[in-house]
Amino acid sequence: MAFSIGNSGSPGGFGRGRFGRSHGALAEMNIVPLVDVVLVLLIIFMLTAHVMEFGLEINVPQVKQVQENAENLPVVNITRDGRLFLGEKTVNINQIAERVRREYKGSDTVYIVGDEAVPYGIVVNVISTLNEAKLGIKLVAKPEDFGAGKK
Repeated sequence: MAFSIGNSGSPGGFGRGRFGRSHGALAEMNIVPLVDVVLVLLIIFMLTAHVMEFGLEINVPQVKQVQENAENLPVVNITRDGRLFLGEKTVNINQIAERVRREYKGSDTVYIVGDEAVPYGIVVNVISTLNEAKLGIKLVAKPEDFGAGKK
Protein backbone atom coordinates (compact mmCIF):
# COMPACT_ATOMS: atom_id res chain seq x y z
CA MET A 1 0.00 0.00 0.00
CA ALA A 2 1.47 3.37 -0.99
CA PHE A 3 0.59 6.87 0.01
CA SER A 4 1.56 9.84 -2.03
CA ILE A 5 0.53 13.44 -2.40
CA GLY A 6 -0.22 14.34 -6.02
CA ASN A 7 2.36 15.48 -8.54
CA SER A 8 1.22 19.08 -8.85
CA GLY A 9 4.70 20.48 -8.20
CA SER A 10 6.37 18.42 -10.90
CA PRO A 11 7.08 20.06 -14.23
CA GLY A 12 6.24 17.94 -17.23
CA GLY A 13 4.15 15.52 -15.21
CA PHE A 14 7.06 13.27 -14.24
CA GLY A 15 5.94 13.09 -10.60
CA ARG A 16 8.27 11.49 -8.12
CA GLY A 17 11.37 9.78 -9.18
CA ARG A 18 14.58 10.60 -10.83
CA PHE A 19 13.52 13.73 -12.69
CA GLY A 20 10.79 15.10 -10.55
CA ARG A 21 10.72 16.21 -6.99
CA SER A 22 8.35 14.89 -4.42
CA HIS A 23 6.51 16.90 -1.83
CA GLY A 24 5.07 14.00 0.12
CA ALA A 25 6.40 10.95 1.85
CA LEU A 26 5.91 7.54 0.37
CA ALA A 27 5.36 4.91 3.04
CA GLU A 28 6.00 1.58 1.39
CA MET A 29 6.88 -1.58 3.22
CA ASN A 30 9.19 -3.94 1.39
CA ILE A 31 7.82 -7.39 2.19
CA VAL A 32 10.08 -9.41 -0.10
CA PRO A 33 12.70 -10.14 2.63
CA LEU A 34 9.90 -11.01 5.03
CA VAL A 35 8.39 -13.47 2.57
CA ASP A 36 11.83 -15.02 1.95
CA VAL A 37 12.39 -15.59 5.66
CA VAL A 38 8.91 -17.02 6.15
CA LEU A 39 9.35 -19.44 3.24
CA VAL A 40 12.72 -20.63 4.56
CA LEU A 41 11.24 -21.18 8.02
CA LEU A 42 8.31 -23.03 6.47
CA ILE A 43 10.66 -25.38 4.60
CA ILE A 44 12.71 -26.01 7.74
CA PHE A 45 9.56 -26.70 9.73
CA MET A 46 8.25 -29.09 7.08
CA LEU A 47 11.51 -31.06 7.10
CA THR A 48 11.87 -31.27 10.88
CA ALA A 49 8.19 -31.90 11.66
CA HIS A 50 8.30 -35.16 9.71
CA VAL A 51 11.27 -36.40 11.72
CA MET A 52 9.76 -35.39 15.07
CA GLU A 53 6.30 -36.76 14.38
CA PHE A 54 7.25 -40.05 12.79
CA GLY A 55 10.05 -41.96 14.47
CA LEU A 56 11.60 -45.18 13.44
CA GLU A 57 9.21 -47.96 14.33
CA ILE A 58 10.87 -51.26 15.06
CA ASN A 59 8.92 -54.22 16.31
CA VAL A 60 11.31 -56.22 18.43
CA PRO A 61 10.55 -59.94 18.40
CA GLN A 62 9.40 -61.44 21.67
CA VAL A 63 11.50 -64.18 23.20
CA LYS A 64 11.35 -66.35 26.26
CA GLN A 65 12.75 -64.78 29.38
CA VAL A 66 16.48 -65.31 29.60
CA GLN A 67 18.22 -66.22 32.85
CA GLU A 68 20.85 -63.55 32.42
CA ASN A 69 19.61 -60.01 32.98
CA ALA A 70 21.11 -56.63 33.77
CA GLU A 71 21.00 -57.27 37.51
CA ASN A 72 23.23 -60.32 37.57
CA LEU A 73 25.91 -59.28 35.08
CA PRO A 74 29.36 -58.29 36.28
CA VAL A 75 29.80 -54.60 35.51
CA VAL A 76 33.04 -52.78 36.25
CA ASN A 77 32.47 -49.04 36.56
CA ILE A 78 35.40 -46.66 36.20
CA THR A 79 34.78 -43.17 37.56
CA ARG A 80 36.25 -39.94 36.25
CA ASP A 81 38.93 -39.96 38.94
CA GLY A 82 39.93 -43.57 38.20
CA ARG A 83 38.16 -45.41 41.04
CA LEU A 84 36.89 -48.91 40.21
CA PHE A 85 33.56 -50.40 41.25
CA LEU A 86 32.24 -53.90 40.72
CA GLY A 87 28.53 -53.26 40.67
CA GLU A 88 28.05 -50.80 43.54
CA LYS A 89 31.07 -51.88 45.63
CA THR A 90 34.57 -50.44 45.42
CA VAL A 91 37.16 -52.91 44.17
CA ASN A 92 40.92 -53.00 43.79
CA ILE A 93 42.23 -53.65 40.30
CA ASN A 94 44.16 -56.70 41.53
CA GLN A 95 40.99 -58.26 42.99
CA ILE A 96 38.60 -57.72 40.07
CA ALA A 97 38.96 -61.18 38.52
CA GLU A 98 38.71 -62.99 41.86
CA ARG A 99 35.60 -61.04 42.92
CA VAL A 100 33.92 -61.55 39.53
CA ARG A 101 34.41 -65.31 39.76
CA ARG A 102 33.21 -65.38 43.39
CA GLU A 103 30.19 -63.06 43.13
CA TYR A 104 29.07 -63.89 39.59
CA LYS A 105 29.47 -67.66 39.33
CA GLY A 106 29.13 -68.98 35.82
CA SER A 107 29.68 -65.59 34.20
CA ASP A 108 32.68 -65.40 31.93
CA THR A 109 32.06 -61.93 30.49
CA VAL A 110 32.63 -58.60 32.24
CA TYR A 111 31.10 -55.33 31.09
CA ILE A 112 33.25 -52.23 31.47
CA VAL A 113 31.53 -48.87 31.85
CA GLY A 114 33.87 -45.89 31.98
CA ASP A 115 33.46 -42.16 32.15
CA GLU A 116 34.50 -40.40 28.96
CA ALA A 117 37.16 -38.44 30.88
CA VAL A 118 38.92 -41.55 32.26
CA PRO A 119 42.57 -41.71 31.21
CA TYR A 120 43.15 -44.41 28.61
CA GLY A 121 45.85 -46.07 30.70
CA ILE A 122 43.41 -46.98 33.47
CA VAL A 123 41.01 -48.62 31.02
CA VAL A 124 43.86 -50.57 29.41
CA ASN A 125 45.05 -51.81 32.84
CA VAL A 126 41.54 -53.04 33.71
CA ILE A 127 41.21 -54.78 30.33
CA SER A 128 44.64 -56.36 30.74
CA THR A 129 43.80 -57.64 34.24
CA LEU A 130 40.53 -59.18 33.07
CA ASN A 131 42.18 -60.63 29.97
CA GLU A 132 44.84 -62.37 32.09
CA ALA A 133 42.04 -64.01 34.09
CA LYS A 134 40.56 -65.35 30.82
CA LEU A 135 37.38 -63.32 31.20
CA GLY A 136 35.52 -61.92 28.21
CA ILE A 137 35.42 -58.15 27.99
CA LYS A 138 32.66 -55.96 26.59
CA LEU A 139 32.89 -52.19 26.58
CA VAL A 140 29.65 -50.34 27.18
CA ALA A 141 28.93 -47.07 25.38
CA LYS A 142 25.79 -44.98 25.31
CA PRO A 143 24.61 -44.27 21.78
CA GLU A 144 24.73 -40.61 20.84
CA ASP A 145 21.35 -39.01 20.28
CA PHE A 146 20.76 -38.61 16.58
CA GLY A 147 20.61 -34.93 15.71
CA ALA A 148 21.78 -33.70 19.06
CA GLY A 149 24.89 -31.58 19.12
CA LYS A 150 27.85 -32.37 21.27
CA LYS A 151 28.49 -30.13 24.26
